[in-house]
Amino acid sequence: MTQENRLYPEDQAKVDEFLSKGINSVERKPFKPFKLLLFLIVVVSGLSWISLKLPELAGIY
Repeated sequence: MTQENRLYPEDQAKVDEFLSKGINSVERKPFKPFKLLLFLIVVVSGLSWISLKLPELAGIY
């Protein structure tokens, strides 16, 4: 067993079999943190705008 391969071949086969089944076999798009950040900025800004306009519409402010 070499340093980079720490599992025995039969254990590695079990891991490979598990990873090829079910949810683990689905290819996913890469995670885009800037898209998430933009989405959060839009949502928070929208909620802030609504909270500022709501008293005006109610005639309080």
